[in-house]
Amino acid sequence: MQLKKSILATTIALSMGLLTACGGSDSDSSPDPAPVNSAPTDVVLSDVTVDENTANAVVGTLSAVDADSGDTHTFTVAGDQFVIEGTTLQLADGVILDADGAESLELEAELTVTDNNNASFTKTVTITINDVMDRYTFDSKLIDGDSSVSYTGQTGRHVLIAELNNYIKNQLEADVDDGKLADKAAVLAKLNYFYSPDKDTEYDDIAITFIDNSKDGLLSDITGYKSIKEKVAGNDTGGQHEDWNNGAFAGWGAKGSTTPTNLIADLFDRLADNAVAKINGGVRKDVLGEDIAKIYVDENGVDLAQLIQKFLLMSVAYSQSSDDYFGVDTDGKGLTTDNTGPAKGDASKPYTNLEHQFDEGFGYFGAAVNYLEYSDVEIAGKVADGNGRSDWNGSHDTDADGKIDLRSEYNFGQSVNAAKRDLGSADNAAATDYTKQAMEAFIAGRKLINDNVPQALTDAQLDELKGFAMDGLDAWERAIVATVVHYINDVTADLAPLATGGDTADFNYENLAKHYSEMKGFALGLQFSEYAGISDADFVKLHELMGDEPVLIGDANVDAYIAELAEARDILQASYELDADNVANW
Repeated sequence: MQLKKSILATTIALSMGLLTACGGSDSDSSPDPAPVNSAPTDVVLSDVTVDENTANAVVGTLSAVDADSGDTHTFTVAGDQFVIEGTTLQLADGVILDADGAESLELEAELTVTDNNNASFTKTVTITINDVMDRYTFDSKLIDGDSSVSYTGQTGRHVLIAELNNYIKNQLEADVDDGKLADKAAVLAKLNYFYSPDKDTEYDDIAITFIDNSKDGLLSDITGYKSIKEKVAGNDTGGQHEDWNNGAFAGWGAKGSTTPTNLIADLFDRLADNAVAKINGGVRKDVLGEDIAKIYVDENGVDLAQLIQKFLLMSVAYSQSSDDYFGVDTDGKGLTTDNTGPAKGDASKPYTNLEHQFDEGFGYFGAAVNYLEYSDVEIAGKVADGNGRSDWNGSHDTDADGKIDLRSEYNFGQSVNAAKRDLGSADNAAATDYTKQAMEAFIAGRKLINDNVPQALTDAQLDELKGFAMDGLDAWERAIVATVVHYINDVTADLAPLATGGDTADFNYENLAKHYSEMKGFALGLQFSEYAGISDADFVKLHELMGDEPVLIGDANVDAYIAELAEARDILQASYELDADNVANW
């Protein structure tokens, strides 16, 4: 700061004794000079790197260099790639940076710091995009130019489950009304058309209808013959840690009173009975005496469409991955299989047995190969009003061919629920990131295998591979548990109008049936993992508390059932050491 000449002269005079520092009138004294503000001289970003393909990624923290220590500062950035929250620079909603071979990206927008006196400093920064392994894509080490990834069978069963569910919810009633299904046998035959199609007469005709823009019109375009039934827990015995068809299955009635396959058959039978009631002109009533409009909703508070779908996702997809393909205790199955040559000794195969086993386990998780490039909102299919990219709503045409390839560009089943639960905890102190944990673990495990083809893994490498598989399964299972907790919360809220002090006018029977059946279907499947985080005793207790249908009659009985659901939730919270805020908010 430079002194004004008049003040400088006064200072000199005082030092020479020409003026005294006291006495004289007020009119003789000079006022203190007004301070002169210094503009900021730099804006500093704590980090200038960001991982590619990460939604809302934080780049770094902003700070100012300013000689005036007391100044306050605000930061702005031009353009629409980045936003500033307080002093944090991050990607704007919907902006995903892709390294695409480049090492850095120079912002065309300028970064500006402004002090409280409106003085500012502007500069351009360069952000380095980290090229990370973020896709489940691996080149073959056995056949040049080929991919070594293959899990079309798992995709096929996801499609069959989706088509069965789509038919039950959106077409079954119309077929009954049109007279296409005239009796119970016809209804059961149509359900089994998706569940266990005849290889010679039915399979090649199964159309893909649950999505409008599939790359493939028929299931047979994706994979050879596949059946849901043949892979239900207990039917594919290789690698499974329990004999589900001989007394091990729990959670539905007394332990061992049924099997997974027989439970599905019973649910089909109930659904067919409801269809027959409609065929015969009967009207079914809910607990309040209202007509039940949908064939798949029972009189006892069960939504058969939801229960069947969720139980199949567990008894097939989760069971197969956790008990078979990521297992380590059965020769010829899982992580101990051969990695030294083509699968089954077939030179036309571009992958080893170990690569293929790991792929099949991943395939049942249901994630698109570029899952990490989606935001949780996009995976969950909840894109709306600018919240996420509209063309990434559950699926994305990554190869830009105008169609969705269900093998690689669509998010199925439990990969979607993982994102929903992450969304449900996002504002909490212990926010979960099950999507990232699962996908990064599966990619890392597959990379370890691919890096070592064609040679056997060492003991240390096999231990590392087991760790990756377990990390992926842990995230997968925790997402399932969080989903069960979510539906316990929903059912509790649904029942409030039937409890003491509730108003039955607020009761929604269909919502209650839907939420109960999703809760029960997912919860039944927790037993299928050899590595489950819940003990056998707690699992049995959990289902005793849930029951095989919700309690809907009598205020006191409903009150007691709500208390039992709270106890069931406590069992899950304790077994998996879940954060209390997440449990309350899921």
